[in-house]
Amino acid sequence: MGAVISGLLLVDKPAGLTSHDVVARARRALGTRKVGHAGTLDPAATGLLTLGVGPATRLLTYLVGLDKQYTTTIRLGQATTTDDAEGEPLGEAAPTAALAAVTDERLAAEVTRLTGEIDQIPSSVSAIKVDGRRSYDRVRAGEEVTLASRRVTVSAFAVTAVRRGPDAVEVDATIDCSSGTYIRALARDLGTALAVGGHLTALRRTRVGPFAVDTPDTITLDALVSAGESGSAASLLATPAHVAERLFPVVAVDDAQTRDLSHGKKLDGLDIADASPVAAVDPQGRLVALLSVERGRARILTGFPQDS
Repeated sequence: MGAVISGLLLVDKPAGLTSHDVVARARRALGTRKVGHAGTLDPAATGLLTLGVGPATRLLTYLVGLDKQYTTTIRLGQATTTDDAEGEPLGEAAPTAALAAVTDERLAAEVTRLTGEIDQIPSSVSAIKVDGRRSYDRVRAGEEVTLASRRVTVSAFAVTAVRRGPDAVEVDATIDCSSGTYIRALARDLGTALAVGGHLTALRRTRVGPFAVDTPDTITLDALVSAGESGSAASLLATPAHVAERLFPVVAVDDAQTRDLSHGKKLDGLDIADASPVAAVDPQGRLVALLSVERGRARILTGFPQDS
C-alpha cells in the first residue's frame, strides 16, 4: 500500500455552488471518496470552506465549533422570506422618510444591541432539523416554521461603509461570531429594530478559527481542479499535524510511545499540563493521536493512521 492521503484543504468557495458541490470536486481531484467539510456555506456565499481528507476528517469535529468571521452587505428597506436576496419581499418596502430616519447614530445603537451575547432566532431557511426534517425543506414545502432562539456570541460587529439611496440603506460590515450564529438573522433583526426591514445581499466567510481565507494556505476551486488534472492535488493538503498544532497543545512522542499509541495503549509520565485534546506528534512530524491528558497520563481520543 502507498501513502495515506490525509489532511485539510482550505478552499475559497465561489458563489453559485453548494458546499457539497465543492466536496464532490475535491473527491474527483484527489481520487478519494473520503472527503468531508466543516461548516456549510450557502450557494450565494463565498469564502473559506474547510475540507477534511482521509483520516483527517476526524479533525472536522473540532473545526465545526470554531469562531468565525464574515464580511457582509445588509440591505435595509425591505424584509424577505429567506432573510436574503434569494427570497420574496415581505410586506411593503420602507418609505423614503423611514429610511431617512436611519441615522448613523441609530444604526450604531442597534448594531451595539446586536453585539455580545444575544438570543437569536435562526432564519427559517436554516439547516436546523425540525422533527427530523431540515427547516429549509419545510419552508420550501409551504410550511410555516418558527425556530427556538439560541444563545450566540457576536464578539465584533463593525460597520465599514454605509451607502444611502431613496429606496434602501446598504450597510457593509465585518462580523466576528461564535459557531451557530446566522448572519442573515442579524440582517433581519437589524432591519426590524430600525423599523424598515432588512436582508442580506452578500456574505463572505473570511476566517474559521485560526484559518483565514487571505493566506497562501487557501486555494481557489479552479486551482484544486487543475491540480487534480495534473495529479498533484495531494500536495495542496495541510498535514494533520500542521492543523492540530494550530488548534491544540502539542506533545512530542518518541518512537516507542508512538508504537504504544498505535496499539491503543495509554501513556504515563507526560510532561504537559492537563488538557483535552492534546496533539501527539512523532519524531517525523506526523500526528499520531489526539489525547486527553490528566496528571501526566494520557488516553487516546482518536488515532491517525500513518503511511503504510
